[in-house]
Amino acid sequence: MDADLEVTVNGTSYRVADLNAEARAQVNNLQFVDGEIMRLQSQLAVYTTAKLAYENALREALPRSLQ
Repeated sequence: MDADLEVTVNGTSYRVADLNAEARAQVNNLQFVDGEIMRLQSQLAVYTTAKLAYENALREALPRSLQ
């Protein structure tokens, strides 16, 4: 972990290097979860785009009288 990394909790900033082992572990957990949330949000964007493309393709494939 970066020696200059800081975390802010309830408006107070703390240098991670100065935290006890339990607090550093929680910072690591938060970083992991934040990364997973970002990864899942990216996946959701891909799936949403694909869904829209499939919906558009379906509309194009339907007979004109049913649209």
